[in-house]
Amino acid sequence: MSELLLQETHGSVRLLCFNNPARRNALSPALRMELLGALEEAERDAAVRSVVLTGSAEVFCAGGDLGDMRVETLGAGRARMQANARLVRQMVRMGKPLVAAIEGWAVGAGLSIALACDSLVCGATARFAAGFGKVGLLADLGLLHSLPARIGHGRARQLLMFGDVLEAQEAQRIGLVDQLCAPGAALETALRRAALVEQQAPLPLAMTKALLAEGLDLLLEREGELQSQLFLSADHAEGKAAFLAKRTPHFEGH
Repeated sequence: MSELLLQETHGSVRLLCFNNPARRNALSPALRMELLGALEEAERDAAVRSVVLTGSAEVFCAGGDLGDMRVETLGAGRARMQANARLVRQMVRMGKPLVAAIEGWAVGAGLSIALACDSLVCGATARFAAGFGKVGLLADLGLLHSLPARIGHGRARQLLMFGDVLEAQEAQRIGLVDQLCAPGAALETALRRAALVEQQAPLPLAMTKALLAEGLDLLLEREGELQSQLFLSADHAEGKAAFLAKRTPHFEGH
């Protein structure tokens, strides 16, 4: 395990912590691979009953790492999306519940990763946004499956199409998150919640997750096809350049 992803064990709970504060815990390809491997290991370990995901330095995950997002061919885009799909499938289908402990921002890919978990706990200063459209991309990592499932299609459209930002209290009110706690208390609260799984039989939990994941494969396949094309679009190039230069993007629809 590298320093990008810290790992601890608390009784039957495996804790995984994103640890790249200089990049605000952005989901780089390296971190994605570390997370997938850690989740697969947790699933194989019979002593682990649940997993908590959190982020260091008071931020959960500020999205994909645009500095690492260098996709120059359709094949490279498809390979990237296939790797994303493997991670999402592991999170959503693994037989052990995942709890997200969120402080600060969960935006873009960070929001997708959070919503691939089974229970979301956030501190009162947490904030949520999709943000994909601002860099010329489609919401990915299964967000078009998980977000409407939590808050309905109408509210999901507001985040996905208009760039709405949700404060923690509103996120709880509409069902985006399950528990709201004091600032800085999300991890402690999430660890307690994850430990409750010990009171549940593991096989029905695994079957429940499998049934709730129905329909995900088709969405991930279409997501991969479309996003691979968008990686090569002029609007994505403009969105990425604008983001890195901290200026307003000027999109032309191609």
